[in-house]
Amino acid sequence: MRALDERFLRRALQLAERARGHTHPNPLVGAVLVKEGRILGEGYHPKAGEPHAEVFALRVAGEAARGATAYVSLEPCNHFGRTPPCSLALLEAGVARVVVAARDPNPLAQGGLERLKATGVAVEAGLLEAEARAQNEVFFTVQRKGLPFVLLKAALTLDGKVAAPSGDARWVSAEESRRVAQAYRQWLPAVMVGVGTVLQDDPALTVREPDFRPFPLMLEPPPLRDPVKVVLDTEAKTPPTARLFQPGPRGEAARVLVLVGRGAPKERIKALEAASARVVELPREGGRVSLEAALAFLLEEGLDGVLLEGGPRLAGAFWEQGLVDKLALFLAPKLLGEGRGLLEGVALERMAEAKRLRLVRREWLGDDLWLEAYPEV
Repeated sequence: MRALDERFLRRALQLAERARGHTHPNPLVGAVLVKEGRILGEGYHPKAGEPHAEVFALRVAGEAARGATAYVSLEPCNHFGRTPPCSLALLEAGVARVVVAARDPNPLAQGGLERLKATGVAVEAGLLEAEARAQNEVFFTVQRKGLPFVLLKAALTLDGKVAAPSGDARWVSAEESRRVAQAYRQWLPAVMVGVGTVLQDDPALTVREPDFRPFPLMLEPPPLRDPVKVVLDTEAKTPPTARLFQPGPRGEAARVLVLVGRGAPKERIKALEAASARVVELPREGGRVSLEAALAFLLEEGLDGVLLEGGPRLAGAFWEQGLVDKLALFLAPKLLGEGRGLLEGVALERMAEAKRLRLVRREWLGDDLWLEAYPEV
């Protein structure tokens, strides 16, 4: 029984991947309905506001769902939000057993398994929990800390430089690494840079040809979409002619948020708004836009994850304030000598003070070494 449970639950996790990049601020969820070893219906949550995974699976199964087992990657919700509770839908369909990988961390939605169990449905939770939590680490992080999940992505030479002294960084890593990095833009709803990066590199910040190796459960690529482009720009110096305002590779209009400090020059703000940017004035802290205020605003907008692609000053500021949740680093077999390091503005006196990382990925991409890590708490 356990082998079958794992097989169908893994299928639910794989189904959830079909919507990666499209469900924010909701989690990725997949569901499979099974009776006597045969799949009766499958579904996944496509985006916020749409029915949840269980509902789609029940629609496919129809009356055959009565007496079936439902495998769901995340605990069925138990509240009325944009859609009715999935726990109630499963009860009304007559499902006999529900197996979930992970419990829902959202207090507003919890209680689905308790409701099912109270009416005689057999429930189990915890199988493949680690995989389920990893799949929805953005959602779990937001529920824990109340701020968006922040992933710091950077390419470095072997002597730890992200750019030459001039700021030139094209290209530190090889094309294969850059394609993997594109997948992070698909995953997270916002990509953030500082105005210095806009002025130096004039990036487009779009998703073009991603390599989805960061997501091992994915069997087929999701529909591509560009993230919201966020520029931290205290004095509103972003040029209205910057490439980030141009339509994306699939013709979609660019969504650009420029976060400026209160009191930024009004004429510059008007010029950015004329270029289709949404400009938001936020409190200043230490001479720049408050990072916590910026993250809190993004979460209010439903942007629960941020890919931090800014330069070393911005990376250093986020790191110094303990706002980085995960790192994705691409180490290229190059030596630069003098240049700009990963974290500017972080100055520790002793090696013993260095922050340790918990490595969770070590993988070669051609000659580049791809690392994923979490800061140790």
